[in-house]
Amino acid sequence: MNGLSKGIRKVEIALKWDPSPVGQPPTDLDLIAATYERDDPYGTPAYLVHFDSRSPDGTILLNRDSADGKGFGSDEVMTVELDRLDGRYARVVVGVVIQQRPVDRRFVNVLNPAVRIQEGYTVLAEDDFASVLGATAATFAEFVRDESGGWDFLPGAHGFEEDPAVFSRVMGRRGGPGGQPG
Repeated sequence: MNGLSKGIRKVEIALKWDPSPVGQPPTDLDLIAATYERDDPYGTPAYLVHFDSRSPDGTILLNRDSADGKGFGSDEVMTVELDRLDGRYARVVVGVVIQQRPVDRRFVNVLNPAVRIQEGYTVLAEDDFASVLGATAATFAEFVRDESGGWDFLPGAHGFEEDPAVFSRVMGRRGGPGGQPG
């Protein structure tokens, strides 16, 4: 990044999947974003944004939420305004968790899952979860504030086998996308 670049400013994360076959329980995937403060960048999230919450400052919004994958285009869409995040935040980790009611599922059981991360018209990354087929949840994007205050994007899928509540607490641990082995 050169001296004129302000880094990544505002991204859209779009998640889609196909509905379950007729007669099967619905498949419910959820986008989750976790923010981490500068003094604890790999510890407990400062806050989470998902289907049942929002960011306190309005910088991370879940614009669309689906419980079954029945829709046109993206089923879940999240907007992250990195350039508006307070300076105390050093990391934002974004992931997907599969709700495990009424059936236990892994990504291998989800029909055509895909995620796209873009800034404006520029696609930063796309993933089909092929590298985490045995997982029940995965992180796939990490945004890290650099020393100048700009944001860098670190792509990469990292699978987890935790339930949704545990995943939201551990998704930012070292070893995820861009994280240090821990």
